[in-house]
Amino acid sequence: MKYPNGQEYKPNSKKERQPHKSKAEVSLSSANRGMDFEHEINLSNDYYRDNDICLITKRPTPINIVKVDYSKGAKITHAYFEEQSTTDYNGVYKSRYIDFEAKNTKNKTSFPLSNITKHQIEHLKKVLYHGGIAFFIINFESLGQVFLLDASYVINFYEQKERKSIPYSCFVESGIEIEQGYNPRVDYIKAIDKKYF
Repeated sequence: MKYPNGQEYKPNSKKERQPHKSKAEVSLSSANRGMDFEHEINLSNDYYRDNDICLITKRPTPINIVKVDYSKGAKITHAYFEEQSTTDYNGVYKSRYIDFEAKNTKNKTSFPLSNITKHQIEHLKKVLYHGGIAFFIINFESLGQVFLLDASYVINFYEQKERKSIPYSCFVESGIEIEQGYNPRVDYIKAIDKKYF
């Protein structure tokens, strides 16, 4: 086979280039990474509940539904958040109230504080004030490590504003690495036992 200019067609043996992703697609894939980690925590919570270890649930985000399309079932076509959500998870373990936020990062050297909102900090401060157990679970995806870090530690870092991130070394020194496995996927209860009980 020849091209119109007379040159012969030669198939390219090199790997095909991937199409360039738009900013929206990159943003969506980042969100999906967080959702995958959240899904692993949800599966862990199911395991804990089914084995009567604790009762921790995902807090639903409050939304106000404006428009629904009923032509193909009931599909929400327009909605908005009623208020800012607080943290991802809450529940009870060994008669203590538990409240935590789960975050995912691809960063290998630190966790960006920009991933945490002011209202989450305020909420966790209130949990601590009332005697609850509050913490963050941070997944360093690129390193394959997950850490539990007490909320008071993160709150101090956030409010001092000396840095824009928490160094990885702080997680190693002040946090507790969470075991990962098949069931539960993210065994954070062992880390809670080690830190708080």
